Amino acid sequence: MSTPFLVGLVGARGHTGRELIRLIAEHPELMLAYAVSREFAGRPEAEIAPEDKDECVFEALGPEEAAKRRADVVILAAPDGAAAPYVEALEALAPQRIIVDLSADYRFDDNWAYGLPELNRKKLRGATRIANPGCYATAIQLALAPLVSRFDGAPSLFGVSGYSGAGTTPSPRNDLERLKDNLMPYGVTGHKHEREASYHLGKPVHFTPHVHPAFSGLIVTAHIPLTEKMDTGDLMQLFEENYAKEPLIALRNEPPELKDGTGRKGVLIGGFAVSENGRNAVVIAAEDNLLKGAAVQAIQNVNLALGLSEMKGLTN
Repeated sequence: MSTPFLVGLVGARGHTGRELIRLIAEHPELMLAYAVSREFAGRPEAEIAPEDKDECVFEALGPEEAAKRRADVVILAAPDGAAAPYVEALEALAPQRIIVDLSADYRFDDNWAYGLPELNRKKLRGATRIANPGCYATAIQLALAPLVSRFDGAPSLFGVSGYSGAGTTPSPRNDLERLKDNLMPYGVTGHKHEREASYHLGKPVHFTPHVHPAFSGLIVTAHIPLTEKMDTGDLMQLFEENYAKEPLIALRNEPPELKDGTGRKGVLIGGFAVSENGRNAVVIAAEDNLLKGAAVQAIQNVNLALGLSEMKGLTN
């Protein structure tokens, strides 16, 4: 048996951290070297991720302490704005170490590879600095990418996700009493995933997110103005040609529902429709915001960076 690659995890106690611990524990060539959580320091990781059989405990490691610890890869799953001290320490003390950052902090930095493998795979192989995409931005881009050259103006997208996307810090968007029997719009202009998708697609998009009482799952419905007429058959064929070889993208005729994304490792795209005049397409994408929208995508990127099969540890 080969020696596993060691992974350090910063921001381990959050919803995404829990999924990452599980995925690393199930991966045949990865082993968790340390898991940083100040709040959970000293507690067994198995409390939130029973799959971890290594009897590790959470640690309160600062940036320099973490950078000095042995690891081949460091995954940063901390909130937006918290990654920089760890990145700076790693670059000073362990510059060749692979960093995969799940926050929004480096998604607009062209010195970092943008970690959406289905659209950017070549740049991710062997990369040492990877910015994991946002959950909504992943679904948006995969729903729109095959049609980018045919946009006649900015597509409009309506999104709904479970409250886990709001993280663990208390806010109205993860307040279950407020969310009960409710649908809450937020970030109605300039949402960070709207800016992210627009930047990486190279075309503007309009996006309005909403949160509802389910824990996880995410869905976006895209209305796309077209420069040339299409019919539904043309639309479906275009997506089949683009994604036929992608193991984490599934296509179907019927519209996905939000629950279809929950627990799914990849993205389900469907509901293909075209307006009567052939100039407006509708595409719907569903995923799990914690999986393909975060942790699964991070493992794809770790695999690519380490030279492993992209789906290693994700197909069992």
